[in-house]
Amino acid sequence: MFKKSFDVITIGGVVRDLSFWSKAGRFFNTPQDLTAQKYLAFEYGAKVGIDEAFITFGGGASNSATTFAKLGLKTAVLTRVGDDTDGESIIDNLSQNKVNTSLVQKDKQKPSGFSFILSTDKKERDHVVFAFRGASENIEIDHNTLKGISSQWFYITSLRGEGWKKLLTNAFSIAREKRIKIAWNPGSTQLQAGKKVLEKLIKQTEVLILNKDEAIELALSGLSFGRKTPTHLNKPLYLLNILKDWGPKIVVITDGKKGAYAYEGKKIIKVLPLNRKVVDTTGVGDAFGSGFITSLIYKPGDIKEALRWANLNSNTVVTQPGAQGGILTKNQMHTLLKKTKIILR
Repeated sequence: MFKKSFDVITIGGVVRDLSFWSKAGRFFNTPQDLTAQKYLAFEYGAKVGIDEAFITFGGGASNSATTFAKLGLKTAVLTRVGDDTDGESIIDNLSQNKVNTSLVQKDKQKPSGFSFILSTDKKERDHVVFAFRGASENIEIDHNTLKGISSQWFYITSLRGEGWKKLLTNAFSIAREKRIKIAWNPGSTQLQAGKKVLEKLIKQTEVLILNKDEAIELALSGLSFGRKTPTHLNKPLYLLNILKDWGPKIVVITDGKKGAYAYEGKKIIKVLPLNRKVVDTTGVGDAFGSGFITSLIYKPGDIKEALRWANLNSNTVVTQPGAQGGILTKNQMHTLLKKTKIILR
């Protein structure tokens, strides 16, 4: 029987991204809401001008696969696109980035996914994403899908659609049978389902990757409080301990301009961000998570080195427009590792 072997298979959505900036938006801080501490608003009924715009490729599975492939790993992506021109463009982009597309499914009913990424702050360059998952909601994973396929890792990103629970269950079941390690960056749909639904899967997860807001939302689903949520949940150190107790081997939490953390149960390690001019923060989380796992594949167990790789990859991605433009190659990574001072605590 014909077999294919990979270092990593990414699972999740792929989309076309339309990114644009507008000065018309206004920010509102809401620190009392730990899971949504800042809002972006526009005048209702107004015609809003766009100052800059560009079209690129994105989606968690695509962004992470591009990092893995550029950093020298044999990579495939398991996703679904529409039977349309956008789908062909998405596949061509993956192929150009040396990602194997033999597991990409085509949907005759739904179109390929796309997203609108809106930012209004030139200094911060943070954004709001309006995502239409399209065909990605119909991804199929079963033993037939992965027949003859082996991999060291699954890297699972956000999943949507009515069948997401079955999709995850099948992916984790296949990983267990084939002894495939799982890195998991749950999406909003999974986080809303909470600990009760996700607990068994989290226990099987090798590396759980979240940003701070996501970590807060997940932690809250497994804790009981009175009317007032304790403010200590806004601190990554508490979140790392709470989520590590749920069973993953390593928990990684990113915290924007404050840096990122990794915890394997013995020591919490923090990496500080680099001083880079931020052009666009789209895909920064994907760049960090996939950079972290790439390093672990090359150097198993070396969390400090994994944080260095993740930090360099994500801090370079923010210097260019789009989620994939600044992703490092393996040669670039090794060059930057030698000449860049990365602070770990």
